[in-house]
Amino acid sequence: MPDIPSPRNRSLRLDISDRERLAPPLAKARALGSPGSRIELGGAEDLVVLGDALTALPRLPPAVIDLMIADPPYNMDKAFGSERGKRMESGEYEDYTLAWLRSALPLLKPEAAVYVCCDWRCSGSVERALGETGLILRNRITWEREKGRASERNWKGAHEDIWFATVSKEYRFDAAAIRLRRRVLAPYRDGEGRPKDWDEASDGRYRDTAASNLWTDICVPFWSMSENTSHPTQKPEKLIAKLLLASSREGDLVLDPFLGSGTTAVVARKLGRRFVGIEMDEEHCLVALRRLELAAQDTRIQGYERGVFWERNSEPRTARRKSG
Repeated sequence: MPDIPSPRNRSLRLDISDRERLAPPLAKARALGSPGSRIELGGAEDLVVLGDALTALPRLPPAVIDLMIADPPYNMDKAFGSERGKRMESGEYEDYTLAWLRSALPLLKPEAAVYVCCDWRCSGSVERALGETGLILRNRITWEREKGRASERNWKGAHEDIWFATVSKEYRFDAAAIRLRRRVLAPYRDGEGRPKDWDEASDGRYRDTAASNLWTDICVPFWSMSENTSHPTQKPEKLIAKLLLASSREGDLVLDPFLGSGTTAVVARKLGRRFVGIEMDEEHCLVALRRLELAAQDTRIQGYERGVFWERNSEPRTARRKSG
């Protein structure tokens, strides 16, 4: 029997009409990924490239990228679409990381920032590779990945890392754009009875706090969320939005060498940034193109409302009604 999803399952699926409609942009992405000619960037044009990052990166023009967000295959035995990853020795994975980083570095502007995603197994390799390239390490973000398999003989894996680095000492970081709105559980007042370091609105009492390098407000995409796809390591739009808002301006050019199901490109479009995304799996590339179509129609990002990020399960009531 065919796999019939639940009526409440909002995961993205491509039908025949989607595939027919997306055939021309997919053909363009495939042509861009073919070795040989340089990949030209024109004005406000967004590009999806179907190809290998190590082959495509050297064909992009130098010093044009304002921000790079990379989510490379983690060092594990896992299928990432048509290709299956095989766990390497840590030194081998470090060499692989160095290879694609060195291909990407000439593309970055002097003020550019770099974020690289990883898990606990390869976090050390990524840190060493970033340092060896001459990038300036700024921080390591750890975010709670609340989904995960329990184990009888080990701790449940429930977090991932994102390394933050910059090309130089001059870089953009907009702390005001990434404040986190938290519910106030102990609403202290000053001597005159006024709220002390918190605000009261019609839908609750909140405090806007500075973003830290420990994120517990992220919800991994799952079947009831419209952003969910079949990609095995899809990153949440909310997570990528934090990186984009912190380290880029509207109109800036964002590079993702491992685009996957397209989250970086989708969020860039929703937030008014330009993008170049490289993905070697054709099915994931198709999903990314479809998500980009949808992003042009709906710019909402779950967990980001009214110019602030909301802690998990505390979005305003109006946002819950819209996204339900």
